[in-house]
Amino acid sequence: MAAAESPTIQRGRLRAELRRARREAGLTQEQVADAMEWSLSKVIRIEGGTVSVSITDLRALLGRYQITDPDEIDSLVKLARAARERSWANEYKEIISPQYLSYIEYENASSIIRQFEPLLIPSLLQTEEYMRALLDDFAATQSRKDALVQLRLRRQELLEQEQQPDLHFVMDEAAVRRQVGGPDAARRQLGHLVTMAGRDNITIEIVPFSAGYHPGMRGPLVLFEFPDPRDNDVLYLENSRRGRQSTETVVGGDDAELVATYREIFETLRKLSLGPDKSRVFLKRLSDELQRGPGS
Repeated sequence: MAAAESPTIQRGRLRAELRRARREAGLTQEQVADAMEWSLSKVIRIEGGTVSVSITDLRALLGRYQITDPDEIDSLVKLARAARERSWANEYKEIISPQYLSYIEYENASSIIRQFEPLLIPSLLQTEEYMRALLDDFAATQSRKDALVQLRLRRQELLEQEQQPDLHFVMDEAAVRRQVGGPDAARRQLGHLVTMAGRDNITIEIVPFSAGYHPGMRGPLVLFEFPDPRDNDVLYLENSRRGRQSTETVVGGDDAELVATYREIFETLRKLSLGPDKSRVFLKRLSDELQRGPGS
């Protein structure tokens, strides 16, 4: 999916335009809600992109913002219609969260993806065998497990598209040493990483245990960059909620300072890593060790 076709990207552009128009009209969200006889939460959700805005509501908003230029109105209406389109990931909306759905759309629209994982192999690099072993603890039923595996494999089609993004993966050594599915499955997963690392558009780097404590130990992070300069980079984080076993997903594209901070963290992790060439050698050595077996 190209960035221009991504509903999530279009929603981001639309909410930015609506915020800009409201501010230029000198109105607060509360004033808009009162004037439109809407709840404040509706205005907040529209500007936050968490709900779609109908064409009727959009035209009413633009009138309130005193936007009368036909070309500008037509452009925003087209943007709103594009934002309401459904991506292929909607086929899985019954088994994934709205945040994960947005994540997949950002992933497919990206020109550059930077990802750090402290404990697990990134989904785009997982073998099906690894996926199934991993999902044993997350999927309550076999049918749900099969659906989640299918979803991950569908996401990996991104790696076979004619126009592929540049992918930069950094992993902690713990992620590649963990034998998910047992030694044989782990060996095959490591072999797959070695193969993927040989692609021109994929970089895989390992942060060794010898690096000690590092900022990536706070949790996974993903940074999405898009080909159109109008679209802000997006940061995706997963953080354990205090006192709960579930995870809280955070997608941020409007906080440029936060995104820049995590971009710096990612570059720090790259500097702490073994680098692409030594990382590939390291992965091959780990694979060979598993091939020989313990004590050999």
